[in-house]
Amino acid sequence: MGVHAEHSGVSTPATTSTAATAGNRSTDPSSAENEAFVDSVLELTAKLVGPLEISEVLHELAEKLTELLGLTGAGVALVLGSRLRAATAVPRGLLPLEAYQEEHQEGPCVSAYRSGELQIVCDLRAEHSWPGFREVAAQVGMRAMVGVPMTLAGTTIGAINLYDDQVRRWSREHLRWAEVMANIATGYLLSSAALARQTELAEQLQNALDSRVLIEQAKGVLAEANGVSVDEAYTRLRQHARSHRTALRSVARQVVAGEIQL
Repeated sequence: MGVHAEHSGVSTPATTSTAATAGNRSTDPSSAENEAFVDSVLELTAKLVGPLEISEVLHELAEKLTELLGLTGAGVALVLGSRLRAATAVPRGLLPLEAYQEEHQEGPCVSAYRSGELQIVCDLRAEHSWPGFREVAAQVGMRAMVGVPMTLAGTTIGAINLYDDQVRRWSREHLRWAEVMANIATGYLLSSAALARQTELAEQLQNALDSRVLIEQAKGVLAEANGVSVDEAYTRLRQHARSHRTALRSVARQVVAGEIQL
């Protein structure tokens, strides 16, 4: 089974595999990485006071974690009712993993949400949990991963997946950084609905999930129309939304409806 680290504010990164080989990725943070972490926290918190939609906050979170921790990618899932729903994935190639966990409610993200504990996998080939998820992960080339619960003050609203395409010894500091970033995003989501009832929070989360589908459609339309990658298409959507002070979802809807061309 994956290692279940107690969620006590300080994570203990035990491993699921034997001593690291020469091919394993080293993850001990340098002083430069420490500075990058502080910069990432400052950038993320600064953006949260602006007019960002929940879907954009989650995508920003996944991007920041991927860059900061040197990941292959990251995904975020939110709970709706009693099930986790995929909200975003960076890069797009990891969507099959997020979609599998949403459909089958199986995987490190789901286990992190249900247990409230980190789910640490250093080498997927040495893992025995989540058989269906392991098969999909192998197909997309992922070898190591961590499920990080999005929990504050006893309230869990989702989980984050960290992915690496190499065997990885997850360092204590990197796991703590991921928890800090998760707490910032969780605090934002909870505080944004602090004056609303739980049903209103559920509606906001549903809107975020619906926005993800609409934005994915718009990215596909732009990519095909302009012969660019989906990542470039998403960049164009964001730039247009920000320059026109318009919600990203509104721009995506206009693109899908053929009302604007970017």
